Amino acid sequence: MNIIQGIIIGIVQGLTEFLPVSSSAHLIFIQNILGVESSLAFDTFLHLGSLLAVLIYFRADIYKMILAWVSSVGDILQHRFKEGFYSDPYKRLAWYVILATIPVALVGVLFESQVDALFAGALYVPGFFLFVTGTILYLSQRMASGQIDMSHMGWFQSLFMGLGQACAIMPGLSRSGTTIAAGLVIGLDKEFAAKFSFILSIPAIFGAFVLQLKDIGLSMSGDGAAIILGFVAAFVSGYLAIKWLLDLIQNKSLDIFSYYCWIVGIIVFMGSIAHIF
Repeated sequence: MNIIQGIIIGIVQGLTEFLPVSSSAHLIFIQNILGVESSLAFDTFLHLGSLLAVLIYFRADIYKMILAWVSSVGDILQHRFKEGFYSDPYKRLAWYVILATIPVALVGVLFESQVDALFAGALYVPGFFLFVTGTILYLSQRMASGQIDMSHMGWFQSLFMGLGQACAIMPGLSRSGTTIAAGLVIGLDKEFAAKFSFILSIPAIFGAFVLQLKDIGLSMSGDGAAIILGFVAAFVSGYLAIKWLLDLIQNKSLDIFSYYCWIVGIIVFMGSIAHIF
């Protein structure tokens, strides 16, 4: 992999990690188009770039959540957890992120080999699920009521979005798309649904990063420049994708992403099927 290829793949990773169009599908597609196969080290640093983007964008909220969670643990020791939990929305948000992360962690542990087999399969798999992503996103916007914000979110809403994130372990199902759609269906305010989706991505991306990190050791597999520039590209494009989607979701429809997923999904699916026959 050369430097230009590394930058292109990094940009694709950053944009599609947070836009509701499936990063897993697009990484498969772009690597096929460029005729390259990324190394484990490269994939690991792409995840690190995406993780850094969301950490920096939501740094104020994350800082408040960490302080609130530590305080909440102190509340447990002082036998006043309930009072603190219901009085501080950031304490609730911290615990709800933990709760919503459990489904994807269980799916990742229990079905790792099956998911890996899907990623190694034919292109019609991510093509099909990309079409499903567009459909879910399109329908969820027509079912949205948009009444629940951060102060009124409960355990059910957080767990439901966590289940959406767990489903997105499939190649072609967008993590941000399924979680935002899940939030809209159960009545979350559009802007908060997107915000919770992005914050919820932190433990998921960090988990993927750690799992990959333990396997790469200290090796950069000879692609040091491509890895570093891919990391930078993933960070910058990821940060811009978060900002753009949050701006977009406040005033406009997300239908453009549904149409995009349908078009690309159908093209890839039909092309892959035709290639098989």
